[in-house]
Amino acid sequence: MVPDPETPACSAKGCRAAALWVLAWNNPKLHTPERRKTWLACEEHREHLSQFLGVRGFLKDVVRFEEWEASEGA
Repeated sequence: MVPDPETPACSAKGCRAAALWVLAWNNPKLHTPERRKTWLACEEHREHLSQFLGVRGFLKDVVRFEEWEASEGA
């Protein structure tokens, strides 16, 4: 199955599922405090990716994709 290029995909390695969540993070050793990088997650990988970032102290926020898009467009 070829993913739709208009539908953002999960950031988990090898996953092509549609992204439902945005994980906002930053690495305090590299980024200013207000900087936010993002990973996208499907329902299946949200917890795993959140834990990966959280253990390192990088995770700042987890938001539904639609909410993130709405706030970015405002």
